[in-house]
Amino acid sequence: MIVPPVGRGLLQDKVVVVTAAAGTGIGAAIAERCLAEGACVVLSDRHERRLEAARDRLLTSYRKRVWSLVCDVTDDREVTALVSGAAAEFGRVDVMINNAGLGGARAVHEMTDNEWSRVLDVTLSGTFRCTRAALRQMIAQGGGGAVVNNASVLGWRAQAGQAHYAAAKAGVMAFTRCAALDVAAHGIRVNAVAPSLATHPFLSKVISEPELAELAGREAFGRAAQPWEVATVVAFLASDYASYLTGEVISVSSQHP
Repeated sequence: MIVPPVGRGLLQDKVVVVTAAAGTGIGAAIAERCLAEGACVVLSDRHERRLEAARDRLLTSYRKRVWSLVCDVTDDREVTALVSGAAAEFGRVDVMINNAGLGGARAVHEMTDNEWSRVLDVTLSGTFRCTRAALRQMIAQGGGGAVVNNASVLGWRAQAGQAHYAAAKAGVMAFTRCAALDVAAHGIRVNAVAPSLATHPFLSKVISEPELAELAGREAFGRAAQPWEVATVVAFLASDYASYLTGEVISVSSQHP
């Protein structure tokens, strides 16, 4: 079994904010990887109890380098409070990682306006709100910093029942490229990762086992990614090792154009 590499200090003393960081998926893995790389991490999620559990678990190992705040990315007041709270707690914000997203399966001809709007509001507009708040903070600090957005290979390829999610993730990709140009003069980088299937204990509750097996079989390695394998790429993009990389979408999957 492949195990996560040890931390190398890629994010030493940087302040990182991660949305949708509770639970057992990519967000939680990103938070843990950033901590392992030496960062101070602000965890956020709209699920208060799960967020508290995630914070308490990480505090046992990382103590004063962990802080959390409940945040619904569809509410701009909560997004603003998250970024300002992070800056107040740790003195600044160096990295914003936009992991919050909402999926679902529904054919276009059966989809309601509310189903469409909800997925777009969380996944695309939520990324915009969090990025905007983080960029304002970074510019006010004097510039520099990084934003990493979680896109998806569905932003490139088609899958039945995923029109709303795929449209949102394609939007995240385009937003990433444009935002990168908007803030390049401030020394701020904006990039994205595009995972496909990343395993976690609750995935089988939303996707059937035969479908999971079929999706995993499309990958070059014949398996789904582990969440930490996505998180290591996020940490690289957030770090100074990616100092000349901006406006890019890095596929963490063999399913890309």
